[in-house]
Amino acid sequence: MKVLLQRVIEARVSVGGQVVGEIGPGLVLLLGVAQGDLREDAQYLVEKTVNLRIFDDPQGLFNLSALDVKASLLLVSQFTLLANTRKGRRPSFVDAAAPEDAEALFNCFVAQARATGLKVETGRFREHMLVDIHNDGPVTIILDSEERKKPRRPPHPSPHP
Repeated sequence: MKVLLQRVIEARVSVGGQVVGEIGPGLVLLLGVAQGDLREDAQYLVEKTVNLRIFDDPQGLFNLSALDVKASLLLVSQFTLLANTRKGRRPSFVDAAAPEDAEALFNCFVAQARATGLKVETGRFREHMLVDIHNDGPVTIILDSEERKKPRRPPHPSPHP
């Protein structure tokens, strides 16, 4: 599961000319669900997102989290985050989860985000959306749940061959 998050002053998502989700200061999360992703991936990314210190403290340093500043979240499903562009000129989306599986995990992510107590708005799954993002900073970060499976530091080479 991948999340592209952007710190925003405000953002909204529209479907068919109607606003379906809108936030003030907070984070926009574009969420891509991959084949094989689990509820644990959603939980990991929700926890990482709401606790990531990317909001300014009074000295202008990244010391505050979304929880600290009571940020709002706008969650938008975005399977194109799983694009494979290695070969050819047309992106392949074979790594993206099937729509039914992706929707279930997107809804799981939304529920877990709401459980944090933050205001959560969403787009509409499998709809053509227009997303209006007023990026603040700009601050844009990519999170990938595969990172949780990797060691925090590469293993040190053995002193003995």
